[in-house]
Amino acid sequence: MRIEKAREKKKDRKRNRLIFRTIILAVLVAAVVFALITNAKKDSTIYSVGDKAPDFQLQQINKNNDLETIRLSDFKGKGIMLNFWATYCKPCEIEMPYMEELYPQYKDKGIEIIAVSLDATEPVIHQFIDKYDLTFPIPHDSRSQVLDLYKIGPIPSTFFINPEGEIVEKVEGALTLERLEGYFKQILPDE
Repeated sequence: MRIEKAREKKKDRKRNRLIFRTIILAVLVAAVVFALITNAKKDSTIYSVGDKAPDFQLQQINKNNDLETIRLSDFKGKGIMLNFWATYCKPCEIEMPYMEELYPQYKDKGIEIIAVSLDATEPVIHQFIDKYDLTFPIPHDSRSQVLDLYKIGPIPSTFFINPEGEIVEKVEGALTLERLEGYFKQILPDE
């Protein structure tokens, strides 16, 4: 009788382990299926040279603390330097003075710089703008919408967009004054 009860207990334990393992496996399979379906629904388009630059809308940071909406499509017909940066990024900080130096000259020729800040808070952006006396539009991507849309990896990352809205060049890393001016010449609107 004892041996029979011991065998029964052993069978019950095996059955319970099998049920537990089956439940765990089912949960894991459900999680994998959920992840696959969720990722399949996301836009996985990576924009590169020759593609139309996707439009976006963000709030611009400016010296008056006014909230102003900025859209990429507002600059149709202009060459656009679309730069992704953050105040904590040293290479970003190095290229900002070059951008500001060229901005007044090339703005008059039909080129707009849009420097999308990826910082978490606006006060640090305001301090940075004041430090370098930046005058070009600086929209704040506080929820990483545009970062995700453009699939930005390292920063700084810059897209040069021609007046027709087509991406002419994508550059990852800081730009020198000479390289920046060279890219500007590629996106100048026709006179």
